[in-house]
Amino acid sequence: MMKKIHVPPETGKFMFCLFFIFLSCCHVCFSELSPDQTNTMIELSRFLNIPDWNRPGSEMNPCSWNGIFCSRPDNGSVISLSVSGFDLSNSSFLSVVCNLHTLESLDVSNNSLSLIPDGFVTNCERLLGFKHLNLSSNKFSSSPSFRGFSKLAVLDFSHNVLSGNIRDYGFDGLVQLRSLNLSFNSLTGSVPINLTKSLERLEVSDNRLSGTIPEGIGHYQEFRLIDLSDNHLIGSIPSSLGNLSKLESLILSNNNLSGPVPESLSRIQTLRRFAANRNKFTGVIPSGITKNLANLDLSFNHINGSIPGDLLSQLKLVSVDLSSNQLVGRIPQSISSSLVRLRLGSNKLTGPVPSAAFESLQNLTYLEMDNNRLTGHIPSAFGNLVSLNLLNLAMNEFSGIIPPSFGNLTRLQVLQLQQNKLTGEIPDTITLLINLLILNFSWNSLSGSIPPSLSQLKKLSNMNLQGNHLTGTIPENIGDLENLIELQLGQNRLSGRIPVMPPKLQISLNLSYNMFEGPIPTSLFQLINLEVLDLSNNKLSGEIPFSGSLISLAQLILSNNQLTGDMPRFSQNVFVNISGNPGIKSINEDEVSIKRSQSGKSKLVMVVIFVVLGVLALMAGITTVIVLKLSRRFKGMNNTQVDPAEEGSTVLPEVIHGKLLTSNAIHRSNINFAKAVEAVAHPENALHQTMFWSYYRVVMPSGSSYFIKKLNTRDRLFQQASSEKLEKELEMLGKLHHTNVMVPLAYVLYSEGCLLIYDFPHMRTLYDVLHNHTSDVVDWTSRYSIAVGIAQGISYLHGSKSSGREPILLPDLSSKKIMLKSVTEPLVGDIELFKVIDPSKSNSSLSAVAGTIGYIPPEYAYTMRVTMAGNVYSFGVILLELLTGRQAVSEGRELAKWVQSHSSQQEQCNNILDLRVSKTSSVATRQMLRALSVALACINISPGARPKMKTVLKMLTRL
Repeated sequence: MMKKIHVPPETGKFMFCLFFIFLSCCHVCFSELSPDQTNTMIELSRFLNIPDWNRPGSEMNPCSWNGIFCSRPDNGSVISLSVSGFDLSNSSFLSVVCNLHTLESLDVSNNSLSLIPDGFVTNCERLLGFKHLNLSSNKFSSSPSFRGFSKLAVLDFSHNVLSGNIRDYGFDGLVQLRSLNLSFNSLTGSVPINLTKSLERLEVSDNRLSGTIPEGIGHYQEFRLIDLSDNHLIGSIPSSLGNLSKLESLILSNNNLSGPVPESLSRIQTLRRFAANRNKFTGVIPSGITKNLANLDLSFNHINGSIPGDLLSQLKLVSVDLSSNQLVGRIPQSISSSLVRLRLGSNKLTGPVPSAAFESLQNLTYLEMDNNRLTGHIPSAFGNLVSLNLLNLAMNEFSGIIPPSFGNLTRLQVLQLQQNKLTGEIPDTITLLINLLILNFSWNSLSGSIPPSLSQLKKLSNMNLQGNHLTGTIPENIGDLENLIELQLGQNRLSGRIPVMPPKLQISLNLSYNMFEGPIPTSLFQLINLEVLDLSNNKLSGEIPFSGSLISLAQLILSNNQLTGDMPRFSQNVFVNISGNPGIKSINEDEVSIKRSQSGKSKLVMVVIFVVLGVLALMAGITTVIVLKLSRRFKGMNNTQVDPAEEGSTVLPEVIHGKLLTSNAIHRSNINFAKAVEAVAHPENALHQTMFWSYYRVVMPSGSSYFIKKLNTRDRLFQQASSEKLEKELEMLGKLHHTNVMVPLAYVLYSEGCLLIYDFPHMRTLYDVLHNHTSDVVDWTSRYSIAVGIAQGISYLHGSKSSGREPILLPDLSSKKIMLKSVTEPLVGDIELFKVIDPSKSNSSLSAVAGTIGYIPPEYAYTMRVTMAGNVYSFGVILLELLTGRQAVSEGRELAKWVQSHSSQQEQCNNILDLRVSKTSSVATRQMLRALSVALACINISPGARPKMKTVLKMLTRL
């Protein structure tokens, strides 16, 4: 018999309450939206076809969908909706969104939307709580009036293609607006001052605004951020800006503003950032300007006078950039200990560096004082700057020794002391800089020997000691610098024999103007990555070793030695200088003895036959000869006569897999995979070879020519073990389609590697057209078209979040990699390299790929990473080639550095341009000068300061 349990009334009531609370909690946990909102969300999910929204059962609770935020505690209404980066192109859904009457925030950024439907404005302007609207990074070219959106507080319309006058968009009707972002569009007109006075943030950078900054801007007392950078503004900064008592950031960079920097800005106690770089400001820097600042950038202006004594001493300062002005006088005696970055390069500063000012700067990470007139000894106090990553004191008049205290700078990655008057020996303490990547002591008066302990700098990538008085031999352990890609030891007094060099040398090995003797080591010709080898003006003797393994070589300079013997054959793309070696026998092409497998009699018969056939073809036009030559070419025969029995025994490499990536019927019928594999086996089809590619021109059986690239898969970075992954990446590349990008039509995997097949461009590279055809000057219209086309191609490859793919980067972007379909139609080539690198082997770092000399961004040497900012730098160099007509490297100096040193004055800028082109018309001159400012922005030494490629393209199209 079950025992009856007595429950007191109070306990029963308590348990009933607990049960009621439990049911209420369950109701909260599993509650749904109202039927109207649920139906609206389901309609949106079907319209947009977003996978996360269409999961089975997900319609029960749309508040759980990605990008949806509902009110609390009862999940009764949708208040925020985000479909950012969903690759949407049809904007019709916007009319449905505003049926959510509780909506407060809508984010449709990073898509491909181009039209705002009328229904969106009609429905959404009725929403009482609608406060945030983000339309950024789309393709909107126009906009309806937002005047009815009376509650809107934040509007982001940046990174679109809006055009026309900014006043015509009706932003003045947004009476509660606090933040307006219209950056990266093509808006014209003047700086708007007809907006609501409650505005806190105004961002209109990268547009086409003109005129002056109006005095009325000082009436916006709530302003916290003003960004007017990258426009066409002129005139001076109005003093009324000093009235903005809440302003935190003022960004005026890259305009045509002039006049002095107003002293009134020092009155703004909240101002933390003032950036006015790349303008035409003159006069002196007002005292007290940094009283409240953390960041000041006045670089690339025409500011003169001395640096105010209090400028660098303010306690809140983090970064100061005054480089590329006309500042004179001495460096101030007092510098704030909070400073992280100080750039004073390219001015006219004089006198010694105040040692006491640098004794306690424990936070200083970047210090640049290069290209001034500083004198005296380098302070030993610099050894106290233990956080330094970069120290640049180049191109001054420093004397004395390199301070041994530099050994304390164990975080240092870049040390540049070149072009001073330094003496003494290289201190052994330098070898304590275990993180050093760039070491440049060139063009000083250093003496003594090269310390063998330098081999301990295992991370070193660039070492330049040329132009000193160094003596002795090169240390035998120099080869231990396993990451070194550049070694410059020219113009010293070094002697002895050349030791085994670091295996990854790529940019240059320069041992010229020394006293080296003995034979050229055969080990030098195993440096398969090396592009420049200069052994000139030494006492080297013996024969030149066989050179077939130097596949990346661009320049070989052996002049003024004591070399003898026959000159080996080099690729036609290699510049060779052997002058001043009377013992070398230069072989003329007509005297070459071609070795064949046949007897000497057969060779003579063959020569006679071909001469006779050639004469008959020229004189009589006998078609049978032409047919014979074509048929031989189709069969992959070379000029050697092949016995039929021998021909039948030839075994061609096996085709493992071939795939057409193009839908073009003509290419699909023309391309023959077996023929491609056969053709690359014959040297006469080769065009040239680089570190990673061999290039061929192949005639298919149809008679059509194709461009073939053979991947040299011997390098460990390539995906030899994963053909499936390689195929996947190549197929992805095949899906690309852009008129300015060279995309493969097909690929072939065979037993000896991988072939990529392209349509054959009928013209040469941009390098050839600019630099190898001096009689035919390319006009500015054509050069401008080429520049825009290249920018379009790179922008497409970099893509965007809405493109649905990862950016495609270019490890080696140069004018030699730009093919021309016509004189105005460029093709960006070599897009595959980044995609066929094995990340597990390289850790996303292309340590073996430095690119082409002159195009390599400065940060690459210490980051060893290929980036979009690095591609922008390389494009900037190509643009400079188009503007100046000069090569990226000439007479041992990089074009980018030469232009930067000559671009501070207007008259110098005119002389930078290719006078054969700029003098043809005033219009050409004006456009070229504007393009020069774009190029200068691209080659900024700071990667973060360079514009994105999409911005570069916009800047070019606005010239």
